[in-house]
Parts: sequence; C-alpha cells; structure tokens
Amino acid sequence: MSNKHKEQTYMQGEDGIHKHSHDEDSVHEHSHQHGYVHDEHRHGGDGQAENIHPHEHEHGGYEHQHHGHYHNHHSHKRGETVLEIKNMSISFTQYSKGFNQIQLPVIKDLNVAICAGEMVAVVGSSGSGKSLLAHGVMGILPYNATMGGEMYYCGEPLTEKRIEKLRGNEIVMVPQSTSYLDPLMKIGPQIKKGHKDDKTVKKLRTIFKRYSLDESVEQQYPFELSGGMTRRTLIATAMMGNPKLVVADEPTPGLHMNVAKKAMDHFRELADMGAGVLLITHDLELALEVADRVVVFYAGTTIEEANAEDFAHQEKLRHPYTKALWQAIPQNGFSYIDGVQPYVKDMPEGCPFGPRCSQYTKRCGETIPYQQLRNGYVRCCHAQ
Repeated sequence: MSNKHKEQTYMQGEDGIHKHSHDEDSVHEHSHQHGYVHDEHRHGGDGQAENIHPHEHEHGGYEHQHHGHYHNHHSHKRGETVLEIKNMSISFTQYSKGFNQIQLPVIKDLNVAICAGEMVAVVGSSGSGKSLLAHGVMGILPYNATMGGEMYYCGEPLTEKRIEKLRGNEIVMVPQSTSYLDPLMKIGPQIKKGHKDDKTVKKLRTIFKRYSLDESVEQQYPFELSGGMTRRTLIATAMMGNPKLVVADEPTPGLHMNVAKKAMDHFRELADMGAGVLLITHDLELALEVADRVVVFYAGTTIEEANAEDFAHQEKLRHPYTKALWQAIPQNGFSYIDGVQPYVKDMPEGCPFGPRCSQYTKRCGETIPYQQLRNGYVRCCHAQ
C-alpha cells in the first residue's frame, strides 16, 4: 500500500504524547495521575530521546486509585473481524547529504486485529510509532510516507479509495492533536456536520453534558476553548455517529483523571454496542481497565499480544519488555530498566529490545517470528 496524502512530515519519535495543555482543565495533568508507560518521555531538538529511566512514571509516586481491576474480555462476545492488519510497514523518504534519498523504516511487521464488540489497546512508549498506525489506518499519512502490508475492513481490502469513502462515517478517529478542528468554523456545525435536525441537536447536547461542556460551546470557535475543552470536543465527535470502527489516538492527555476515566468508559460503551475500538495509548493502567486485549508496541513493531487479564499476574505475560512494563506499575514495584528505545537509524538486528534484555543470546540477533503462545502472541525466542 502506498499513501500520498499531504499532511506533515514525520520524524522518528514524533508521538506528541507530552504536548499537554496547561489550563483549568488540566490542573492535575493526566500524566501525573496514572502509571504511564515510558521509555523516553522527553525529546531533544534532534528528535532523539533523552536518556532517562526507561519506565519513569511522572506522577511522582501517585498510587493509581483504581488499580487491580482488569477488564475481562471473556464477558464480551466477539463479533466479526472489523479491522485486520497484516505485516504493516511504514517508511519515510528523507534526503541526506544533498539529493541522496534514504528510507527510514519506522514501522515494520505490525500485526493487529479488532473484532466487533471489543476494545484493543496498542500500548507503547513515546517514539514507538503508535500514532503512525492510526494515521495509516485512516489514510492520512504524509506525502513522503510509504505503507506496505495488508489491511482488511469487514473482510474486504481497505484500499485508499475505500477509506476515503468510509472515513468520518463507518470509520472515525479521535486524533491526538487538537489542530484537527477547523479554526474558522464553529464547534457545533463541525460536530453535527451540517445536520440541524432535532435528533442530531439533542444527541450533541446529551454528549456535551456527559463531558461537562456547556451548550454555548456550540457557538464558539476552537481558539476560544481551553486545551481540555478541545480534547473533550474531539472525543464528542466520535460519539455522534454509529461507527463500526473507532480509532482513538491518545484521547486522554491533558484531561483530569475523572474526565479521562469517563472518556474511556464511553469508548468501552461504543465497543459494548458493537463497534470495534482501537485505542492507542501509553497509559497502560488506564487501558487495562477498559480493553479486552493489549498489543504491546516497541521500536516500531508488535512484540506481544495478551488478554487484559493476563496483566493481573506477571507470570502470564510473555515478552521481557511487557514484564518490564508490568514491573513499572507502582503497585508492582515501580522498578525500571536501563537503556532507551533505539532510534530508527540505530536499530539492532533481530529483537529491538535485545540490547536491554537480561536474557539476550546470539539467537536474539536473528529474525524472530511473531508466534502464538498461551492464548496470545509474542516475538521472543525465549518465551515459554
């Protein structure tokens, strides 16, 4: 698959995860209230991550108030496969030393599937390429991106022409960036998409009430809203229709914890009503409360897929990196490991986590398949 949509040029590590708004809606920033999954939580001007503790939690020891509750995917019956991604790869063409072109493979061999009625969380640290997955699904990658692999929507190939037809209707996205709102158009008409019937107006106001948004917001422009209000407005757009697939790209940064939990609950409601929900986040604890399955992403590839309840016990997890994430949660010891996630130009052979792994052997430097293991999947030659 190729993509020529002109947006912005991506660089490795541009997840934008920590670009939170500092306003009255984010007095207690979400990043200070949950156990975030981090390898590198700040980026320098060269796009590379600063070398800090890999799983440092920004809340300074804040204990998650609702830890220990993992969503039981067995309580929800899965429907047909809404979205299936096989061996997705995304690379970017860049110029080096004049007119010499180079290809930067940011995502490779990514596999994930979402069924109707379930919520799948893709979890990874800043710079792992999670947002590129969302943009690849929606067909809004920048002009210098090339995408390969296979994507299927409801059993049929998800071509560029097909996604253009479905985008905004059957397939909706809650974007990470608040710049997706039209700055020259009032909020109400944007969300209602021109519809003025009583049913649409009533539904919008009901959704606004859920997110503590006053009716007057409908008549305001995006620049008149605070950061938190804008974030809630973006979430409201997904609630307006009856989508079959919802792609939520970091939908909660900047939100107060209670509002963030409520937002996640509403995404859960969408799944329970039959939609497939793809949640892209680095807040592992929050994801575990609502997701049926968790796909762990590291250095541009999927390294494990597990049911949410597997995270209740470390022994049920499969990959060393996933176990490190588990150990980084405050109630599990709040520990960290040395090293940083590799930059795309410094990617090691074989397992990308190899240089940081205590189980590393020569075999880890070879190609490692993504294989099924104990009701899940893992990319590790030592997993048992």
